[in-house]
Amino acid sequence: MKFLLGKKLGMTQVFKEDKVIPVTLIESGPNFVTQIKTKENDGYAAAQMGFGETKKINKSKTGHLKNLPKLRWLREFRVDSTELKVGDEKKSDVFSVGDKVNVVAISKGKGFQGVVKRHGFHGGPKSHGQKDRHRAPGSIGSSFPEHVFKGKRMAGRMGGDRVTVKNLEIVEVDSENNLIALKGAVPGRRGTLIILKG
Repeated sequence: MKFLLGKKLGMTQVFKEDKVIPVTLIESGPNFVTQIKTKENDGYAAAQMGFGETKKINKSKTGHLKNLPKLRWLREFRVDSTELKVGDEKKSDVFSVGDKVNVVAISKGKGFQGVVKRHGFHGGPKSHGQKDRHRAPGSIGSSFPEHVFKGKRMAGRMGGDRVTVKNLEIVEVDSENNLIALKGAVPGRRGTLIILKG
């Protein structure tokens, strides 16, 4: 299984054979192996990866990242068996052009939103005595239980969710600058942590 951590830089376009391909640029390296978990010691096999250098980290992280750079993000990947060792470095050349990857990221937060934007309600009628009701949710309960059911689609905070986009194609890999160009859009704002799984 191939995996990497990266940071979203933004969107651009790539020209190939008289076609314009929209791509998202991901800065994806260097990644460092910060911990190896085994079935004997931890009950499952996994590799913990670190990415993104930072100036300040807390004391517990300082001890955990002994002899490694100060890393901003740490994430764990389940593996069946691993030949990786703590301190190993992985770069964007793990993936190659044409590979399909699953991308996991936190989507953009949009704050408190109404039902039209959040759930796609079409709103009330635009005529016949309706005033200030065009984007209202309408009835929310029934007469029997006399309370609103859990999970009812209503206004509330939108975005900021963990989103997975599957089977995005890798269009270009720049191993010198640790850049990966993914076809299409990726969740999150610029600077969001991106998890790539091959």
